[in-house]
Amino acid sequence: MLEVDAESAGQRLDNFLMRHLKGVPKTHVYRIIRSGEVRLNRGRTSADARVGEGDLVRLPPVRVAERPQPEGERAAPAREFPVLLEDDHLIALDKPAGVAVHGGSGVSFGVIEQLRRARPQAKFLELVHRLDRDTSGILLVAKRRSALTHLQEQFRGRETGKTYLALVAGQWPAAKKVIDTPLHKYLQEDGERRVRVTTADDPDAMHALTLVKVRSHLPARPLQGLPAMSLLEVTIKTGRTHQIRVHLASSGHGIAGDDKYGDFDLNRRLPRQGLKRMFLHAWRLQFAHPASGERVTLHAELPPELAGFLAPSD
Repeated sequence: MLEVDAESAGQRLDNFLMRHLKGVPKTHVYRIIRSGEVRLNRGRTSADARVGEGDLVRLPPVRVAERPQPEGERAAPAREFPVLLEDDHLIALDKPAGVAVHGGSGVSFGVIEQLRRARPQAKFLELVHRLDRDTSGILLVAKRRSALTHLQEQFRGRETGKTYLALVAGQWPAAKKVIDTPLHKYLQEDGERRVRVTTADDPDAMHALTLVKVRSHLPARPLQGLPAMSLLEVTIKTGRTHQIRVHLASSGHGIAGDDKYGDFDLNRRLPRQGLKRMFLHAWRLQFAHPASGERVTLHAELPPELAGFLAPSD
């Protein structure tokens, strides 16, 4: 049984366990959480649950290897990522698509493990929030525990401004500016995590609010077999899993290249026209600096593979 101390309060359960179970493979940590063998205050829990001071975490018998297996942080190659802002308290990275933010669930390592390997002198580096593996854009990393706690409180309190750029199939109606539809998270038979829209009376419904603004409309490209499309600025007021992807798809306008919720027929044609990934990018982030309290606004411009698709060569 582990008791959460003040220093660990606010951490995700998976990160809390990995710091206490040195030498246990990350895949095993996620497996015992999913199976229900880990209990938080006597109840079943999930990897992304936040622990609080005084919480009790019950663990099954776990064998800790004397020499940890070379996975996760140990197997991660040293890698730096494009930096948008860095000071003594935080780093704002421009994460490329195709890179997980952390190891686990079949991924040996991610941004945070590679960054720690590249900066062995850093005493503290922790993810403030998450981005999907296939989403590019702004990702915050805290360099101090106080900064981590302060920033995560802003995310939980919906005090940050998170705006993404998404390209969707079809002409998005300018009048449709708010999607206020609850979401339901579930697992498929193969164990893959998925999300769907649901109703307010669903006992597992999660409130999800998304704001949409049309940035531009792209005309159809008949010779390339592409329909008219819309580039959207999407601001999320809640941070649910796959929120943007599911909200846009449920409105009849799936994100181009989304292999889970998008238009699969369209997706097959996109790589031939130069789009080989999902067109979702964390473009703007606003937050109060954890030390000064000043409002910070960051922008990560579209990476070349997305910008190029919007303006193809003749």
